[in-house]
Amino acid sequence: MKKALSLLAIVALSLGTVNAYAQEDMAATEEVAEATATETMDSADAAVDSAAATTDSAATEEEEAAVEEAPAEKGFTQILKEKFIEGGAFFMSFVLLALVLGLALVIERIIYLTFAQTNIEKLLEEVEGALNNGGVEAAKEVCRNTRGPVATIFFEGLDHYDEGLDMVDKSIMSVGSVENGKLEKGVSWISLFIALAPMLGFMGTVIGMIGAFDAIEAAGDINPSLVAGGIKVALLTTVFGLITAIILQIFYNLIVAMIDGIVIKMEDASISFMDMLVEYNKKNS
Repeated sequence: MKKALSLLAIVALSLGTVNAYAQEDMAATEEVAEATATETMDSADAAVDSAAATTDSAATEEEEAAVEEAPAEKGFTQILKEKFIEGGAFFMSFVLLALVLGLALVIERIIYLTFAQTNIEKLLEEVEGALNNGGVEAAKEVCRNTRGPVATIFFEGLDHYDEGLDMVDKSIMSVGSVENGKLEKGVSWISLFIALAPMLGFMGTVIGMIGAFDAIEAAGDINPSLVAGGIKVALLTTVFGLITAIILQIFYNLIVAMIDGIVIKMEDASISFMDMLVEYNKKNS
C-alpha cells in the first residue's frame, strides 16, 4: 500500500513538472512570436517610409528639373530689342532716328500749343474793364502781361487804335496770319517722318529680299531655312517702319486738332475784340 501511494506521488510530481515546462515553453514561444511580429511591422514601416522618401525625392527632383527646363518669360522690351537687332542695324537705325526726331518735334509742339491756350472770356473781360477804366494804354498792359497768340493780336490791334478801326482790322488779320504760322511751325517735319519711316522699312525689306535671293543663288539650291531667315530680317524693317508711322500719325492728328481749336478761338476773339473797340470808339467820339 505504501509503495502504491509512493508511485502515485511520483507520477503526480512528474506530471506537474511536465506541465510547468510546457507552460514555460508556450510562454517563450509567444514571446518569440511577438518579437518576430514587432520586427516585421517595424521593417514594413521602415520600408513604407523609405518608399515615401524616395517618392518625395523623385518628385522634388522632377519639379526642380521642370523649373530648370522652363524658359524664362521675356518682357515686351526684351522682345522688342531682340527683334530690332534681328532686323539689321543699318536700316533699323534710320527708322529709329525718324521715330526719335518725330517724337521730339511732337513733344515740342504739344508743349507750345498747351502754353498757347488762353481763357478768351476772361481776357476779353479784363481788356474791356481796363479799356473803360484806364483807356488804351491800360488795355495794352493787360495784353502785354498775358501769354498766347490771342493776347498778341489784341495788343497789336490796340497799338494801331489811333490810326483808325480799319488799320486795327488789318493789323489783326496780319498778326493772326503770323501767329497761325507759329502754331503750325514744325508740323510739316512730323508729316515728313510719317511718310519717311515706312519708306525706309520697305527699302530695307527689298534689300533684304535681294540678299535672300543672292544667298539662294550662291547655294545653288532653295534652302527653306536660308530663305526664311532672309525674309524675316527683311520684314522686320517694314514692321518697325509701320509702327513708327502709326505712332507719329496719332500725335500728328492730335497736334492738328489743337491748332484748329486755337485758330477758331482766335477768330472768335478777334470778332468780339473789334465789336468792343467799336463800342469804345462810339463812347469817346
